[in-house]
Amino acid sequence: MALSARSCTARWAAVAATAVLATTVAGCSSGKGDTDPKSGGSASASSSASAPSGAIPVGPGPQSAYTVQQQPAPGSCHVHYTADKQPLPDPKCTPGATNPKVTPQTLKSTICQSGYTKGIRPPVSITSREKTANAKSYGYSGSLHDAEYDHLISLQLGGAPNDPRNLWVEPPSPGHKPGAGPNNPKDGVENKLKAAICGNKVELAKAQQAIAHDWTTALSSLGLKE
Repeated sequence: MALSARSCTARWAAVAATAVLATTVAGCSSGKGDTDPKSGGSASASSSASAPSGAIPVGPGPQSAYTVQQQPAPGSCHVHYTADKQPLPDPKCTPGATNPKVTPQTLKSTICQSGYTKGIRPPVSITSREKTANAKSYGYSGSLHDAEYDHLISLQLGGAPNDPRNLWVEPPSPGHKPGAGPNNPKDGVENKLKAAICGNKVELAKAQQAIAHDWTTALSSLGLKE
């Protein structure tokens, strides 16, 4: 039976609306950003970890009482290495996470205020248990004494204090003496980035993104002196 012009118009409008809706839904991301992180130092190597996709996750922020956080499944994370053999975390496990209390508007009362990071750092009673579990996540079998349970985005750069996406067991850097304890050249980069942030030389978010991507190139990528 032939359709009237009005009914045809209505039917085509309905089809078009359905097509637009399908396209919109297909283009939406899942919004998943809570992959657990951690890292130790497995022998798996590649050139350099890729940059975290999208915005860096925002963590829960400082807590009055911290609890031990669940780590990724054993062997599910893999250490990456730069051309100079500096260890980088698996971006799928450890993309980094930020402290929501640290913003461009609160810099003077947070990371640019002396003693701030000491007041928000989780106790060793919590992090030591996380460190042991995280070493298994990365398949790290070396000395935990020589590996640092490192905040990918350090507390002084507005990193989340105890979010598993921002912590990993970082293996020793090249030239490290066994038994000497952690000696992380990344610390010097973090100090320079903090000084640049508090000196209004670089934006907080850009510094966080740079350190989360690759600490060995963070300063140069921001136009800062090595």
